[in-house]
Amino acid sequence: MKIKWLGHSAFHLETAKAKILIDPFFTGNPAFRESERKAAAAGLTHILLTHGHGDHVGDTVAIAKETGATVVANFDLCMWLGRHGISKMEPGNTGGTIHLGGFSATFVNALHSSAQITEDGVSHSLGNANGLVLHFDDEPTVYHMGDTDIFSDMAIVQELHEPAIGIVPIGDRFTMGGAVAALACQRYFKFQTAIPCHYGSFPIVDQTPETFVTGMDGASTLVATPEVGGIVAA
Repeated sequence: MKIKWLGHSAFHLETAKAKILIDPFFTGNPAFRESERKAAAAGLTHILLTHGHGDHVGDTVAIAKETGATVVANFDLCMWLGRHGISKMEPGNTGGTIHLGGFSATFVNALHSSAQITEDGVSHSLGNANGLVLHFDDEPTVYHMGDTDIFSDMAIVQELHEPAIGIVPIGDRFTMGGAVAALACQRYFKFQTAIPCHYGSFPIVDQTPETFVTGMDGASTLVATPEVGGIVAA
C-alpha cells in the first residue's frame, strides 16, 4: 500500500485493487500542490468522506463526475451530494460497514460537527462526523480518524478493528492538539505507524507536527511525517 498525504486531511491510498481519495480538499487548500491533482484522479476508484465540512468534502463533486469514482459517505451527506449531481454512491452511518471490492469501510464515531453553510447562506445538516476504518484483503488496516477529540471508546475501535495505521488529526482548535492526539495513540491504540494530519494548512491550526512527535517519543509506533505529496509505504 502507498499512502500519499495531499495536505490538511486529504490522502490518496493505492493498493493492488483500489485507488482511494479520502477527504479530497484541493481547491482553497493552502497546503495542496496543484501538481498533484492529475495523479490523484488517475484511475480513481473511490472517494471516502469523513464528514460534511467544506475542508473535507472539498472537490468531491468535480472529481467524482470526472472519474466516475464511487463516493462513500454518511447517508445525509450522500443525499446532499445527490442533489449536486452525484449518483454513484455508497451511503452508510455510524457502526455500519460497506464492502467495496478489495476492501471494506466501517463508519466509527468522531467527536465533531458536520453541517455546511452553502452558497445560499443556509446551514445544511450533513449527518454525523465519523472516522473510517478500512480493512483490505491483503494490506494493513487503516483508521482515518476524521476530525475528532480524544474519546474513551477509541479503545473499542482498537478492540474491534486492530488498525495498524492511524491517520490522526493534530492541529488543535477544531480537533485535538498534538499532545492529546499522542495520548490517544498511546493509551488506546497499538498502531504500527501513525500519520498526523489537519495541520500546516490554515494559519489558525498548528503549523508543524512537532508537539505530536514529541508526545509520541518513546512509543513503539513509527511516526511518519511526510511532506505534502510524500508517500508512506505500508
